[in-house]
Amino acid sequence: MNNDETQITWNYHNGTKHPNGIFLMKPHFYDPALRPYPYKIYKTLKGIPLPNDKHSTLPAIKSISEFISQNKSNNLSDLQSLSHILYFSSGITKTINYAGLGEFEFRAASCTGALYHIEIYLVCRDILGLDAGVYHFDPKQMKLDQLRKGDFRSVLVNATADNFDVKHAPVILVYTDIFTRNSTKYRTREYRHAFWDCGTIIANTLAMCNSHHFRTKVIMGFVDDVVNSLLDLNQEKEVSLALIPIGKDISVFPEEPIEIEKLNLPTEPLSNYNYDDPEITKLHYASSLTSLRQVSSWRSKNSSIQSYDSSTKDDVLEPKLDEISVGTSIETVIVKRGSARKFSRKSISFQQLSTIIYYSTHGICMDFLQNYGDSIIDLYIIVNSVENLKSGIYYFNKKSNSLELLKEGIFRNEAMHLGLDQDLPGDGSVCIFFMTDLEKVLDKLGNRGYRAAQMEASIIGGRFYLAAYSQKVEATGLTFYDDEVTEFFSPHSKNKNTMFMIVLGKK
Repeated sequence: MNNDETQITWNYHNGTKHPNGIFLMKPHFYDPALRPYPYKIYKTLKGIPLPNDKHSTLPAIKSISEFISQNKSNNLSDLQSLSHILYFSSGITKTINYAGLGEFEFRAASCTGALYHIEIYLVCRDILGLDAGVYHFDPKQMKLDQLRKGDFRSVLVNATADNFDVKHAPVILVYTDIFTRNSTKYRTREYRHAFWDCGTIIANTLAMCNSHHFRTKVIMGFVDDVVNSLLDLNQEKEVSLALIPIGKDISVFPEEPIEIEKLNLPTEPLSNYNYDDPEITKLHYASSLTSLRQVSSWRSKNSSIQSYDSSTKDDVLEPKLDEISVGTSIETVIVKRGSARKFSRKSISFQQLSTIIYYSTHGICMDFLQNYGDSIIDLYIIVNSVENLKSGIYYFNKKSNSLELLKEGIFRNEAMHLGLDQDLPGDGSVCIFFMTDLEKVLDKLGNRGYRAAQMEASIIGGRFYLAAYSQKVEATGLTFYDDEVTEFFSPHSKNKNTMFMIVLGKK
C-alpha cells in the first residue's frame, strides 16, 4: 500500500464516525469485568528493578510548556532519572477496588476504558545503573526487561533517515499499541484511541523531561518495519506509533550496520481477546513508511496549517501563575490527575481558563512541524460557565492569544449532545474540540498525516489534563458526534474534522 492512497484514511475516518459510521454498525457487547489483562509479560526475561524516586522538580505549569533547545539540554546519564520519567509517564499511581469489577490499577496518564494498550520500550547506550540495550518497561513490577544487549541506537537513527535528535540522544523511547486490548471494547474506532491514549502518555513524558531539562522531540517519521523488528513485535498484534529521543549525547555510537536477529521472545498472551480488525490493519499499513527515501520525503513536507482569523470581538487571555501554580510540582499534578465523572456546573475563573489554554498550546517539537509553535490543530470551544466571559462558542486564535466569540448564548444542551449525549459536557464549564483540516493534512503528509494529526491533538489534550489539575480544575476526555461538531461550529469550522475532545469544570 502507498502512503499517498489517502482514500484509505477517508474510508476509515468516515467509517468510524459516530453515530452512523459503517464500521460501527455491527452489534457489540463489552463486559468491563472481563477486560483484557493490561500488562505485557515476558515469560523468560529477568527484569532489572527500577528505583522508584518520586521527588519533586519543576512546577507543573512550567514543565508542561518549557522549551529545551539542543544546545541547552542536559544529558540523561543515569537510571534514576530515566525511572522517574517512566513512572510518571505510565506507572501505577493509584489502585481502586470497584464492586463487581474488582481491582483497577490506574496509571499516570488517562486511557480510554482504562484498557492500557500502550507499551513503552527504550533503546539506550550505557548510562549509570543500566547497560546499553533494548528494553521493555514493565509498570506492574516497575522494572525493565532486556530484549537485546548492546547499543542499537544506530538502528533507530537509520530508521528515521538520520534524524538529528535521534542521533544525539543517549536514550530513545518507543511507544507501541496492542490493538486487541482496546478494540475488544471500541472495535474499529480503536485506531483513533491508539493515538489519543499514546498522546496523553507522551504529554506526561515531555513534561517530565522538561522538568529534568532534557531536550525531546516527537518523531512520527520512521521505517515502521525496522523499528518493529528491533523491538521484536508481533506486528499483527502490536505496532510502533512514535519515538521520543531524550537528552543530548556527546559520545559517539557505532554507525556500522547492525543485523537485527529475530528473537521471538515468548510472552503471556498480549490480550485474552483475539478480535483482529481488518480496517485497523489496512489503515496502519497504508500509513506505514517502508524506506529511508520515503521517510526523508515525508519529513521534508513540514506542515503548519493552523488558521488565524482576525476579529474585533476577541477576549485576550490573561494567564497568571499564582503561588499555588508555582508551588505545585509536575509529579503532584500527575498523581492527583483523574478523569472526572461528574461536574457541578460551577464556574471556573477566566484566569484559570487562560492559564490552562496558554500553557497547553505553547508548542510541541514534532518532526512534521517546521518550527516550534507551528501546529496543524485548531481549538473550538463551548463556554458554559466562566467568570467574566460570555457564554457562547469561541475559536482560539493562538497568534493573538485570544478567544474569538463566534456566537453568544447558552449551549449546555448542545454540548451534551455533541459529547455522545452524556451529561459531562453539559455540566462542565468548558468543552474544547481539537480540530484539523484533514484534507490539507492528507494532501501534504499522506495517510501518515492521520497519525500526525491524531497524535498532536492528543498531546495537547494531555497537556490540558495536566494544566487543568495544576489550576485545581477537573478534566475528562470524551468522544463525540464527528460531523455534528463540524456543523455546530460552522461556517468557521467548515472542512475541519475533530481529533480530540476534553471537558473542564469543577467537581
